[in-house]
Amino acid sequence: MAHPFDTLTPDLVLDAVESLGYLSDARVLALNSYENRVYQVGLDVGEPLIAKFYRPGRWSNEAIAEEHSFTAELAECEVPVVAPLQRDGQSLFEHQGFRFALFPRRGGRAPEPGNLDQLYRLGQLLGRLHAVGATRPFKHREALAVDNFGEQSLQTLIDGDFIPPSLRPAYVSVARDLLSAVNEQWRRAAHKSIRLHGDCHPGNMMCRDEVFHIVDLDDCRMGPAVQDLWMMLAGDRQERLGQLAELMDGYREFHDFSPRELALIEPLRALRLMHYSAWLARRWDDPAFPRSFPWFGNERYWGDQVLALREQLAALAEAPLALF
Repeated sequence: MAHPFDTLTPDLVLDAVESLGYLSDARVLALNSYENRVYQVGLDVGEPLIAKFYRPGRWSNEAIAEEHSFTAELAECEVPVVAPLQRDGQSLFEHQGFRFALFPRRGGRAPEPGNLDQLYRLGQLLGRLHAVGATRPFKHREALAVDNFGEQSLQTLIDGDFIPPSLRPAYVSVARDLLSAVNEQWRRAAHKSIRLHGDCHPGNMMCRDEVFHIVDLDDCRMGPAVQDLWMMLAGDRQERLGQLAELMDGYREFHDFSPRELALIEPLRALRLMHYSAWLARRWDDPAFPRSFPWFGNERYWGDQVLALREQLAALAEAPLALF
């Protein structure tokens, strides 16, 4: 059975980069990426480049063009992002059936969990991102919704053969109860959809020379602003309240935020839990996934998932975080 990246060899990676006029030094280093394939490619002259090869069939050319356009728009507004390099006005290229983009190498370190000073600065950065994101919608990228992240995720897992039979009834039952609660809270929490980073966990907010910059907008989409904020919070409720206050102080310097969206934090966490399991299931025919996630499909993983969904159902019944 053919897999999406079967023919993506180091030689093809080098040929793709050199097809754009770069002269490599033949050094290719695979970087940590599962959805796409990302490599650091050394050059004869200058800093190495980062080559990102898009997973075939995932995004349309138009959707990738919107990702690149959004990144370029942010850069033009002096929001610190890692934007793709252009050749003759183009940033998406094709070589032997693979679509790819090139980026400058930009190292850094992730934020420290709970660091209030960093959270204030991250809030400023996200406020600037959303101020640009709110100016117009995406036309070709999907929105974050209960249907695609929740209902379709559960259906993928039901249709597949991943949940052990002993745990299948318990998982399906709690997942359906959770989605019912998520749907109800999603309807009640009025929100406006804007262009988002979409996968804004701390690993995608890198600090270099005391400046934070945004990386990897591969999952950018339409959705509520709080989707890019809630993963910055960690710890118990009291700790998260203090972190939220700092994050919002920075954010509101650049963009308005509706406190009503805070009621979506736990529904969004629930959707992420279910979407992650479904993502692993959908990618299981890619050999990189069984190698990297060997525990997926065993009873311990699914027992932990049943427990996590039950705990999340309880979290949905609690009062949401609030700003004071």
